[in-house]
Amino acid sequence: MIELTIAEGASPEPYLDLLLLADPYEATVREYVSDGRLYAAMWDNVVVGVFVLLLIEDTKWELKNIAVSPEWQGKGVGKKLLAETIRVTKELGATLLEVGTGNSSIGPLAFYQKAGFRMDRIAKNFFTLNYDEPIFEDGIECRDMVFLKLEL
Repeated sequence: MIELTIAEGASPEPYLDLLLLADPYEATVREYVSDGRLYAAMWDNVVVGVFVLLLIEDTKWELKNIAVSPEWQGKGVGKKLLAETIRVTKELGATLLEVGTGNSSIGPLAFYQKAGFRMDRIAKNFFTLNYDEPIFEDGIECRDMVFLKLEL
């Protein structure tokens, strides 16, 4: 059974490798971790995944980062972690959960939609304006941030 622990206010150091799987820019990760709530999923005292939630306004939260340890990928941990994210967000009184991902992130776009998220808006050139180096996934340049939302 996967156990969820809250690491709110904790240093991101023990989780940094995982967090960087979902967002390759350390300074950005450190900033939103310091402002948000960091959760770690454990299996037999081993961290298998993490997610970070950030309060946007009264009842609107954003999933800033979600990542599964490479050796645990493809085993349903991501689905369980996303389900926990939704459960926790509801417990926090949220009515809306938002997540942003790159236009080139084909897998994550499908992952969120399968969980009930709907496309909401696009922040054009988000990655080209906010990141120093280009990001490519599956031969596609990551330029735009695609925001999806889930009404709770």
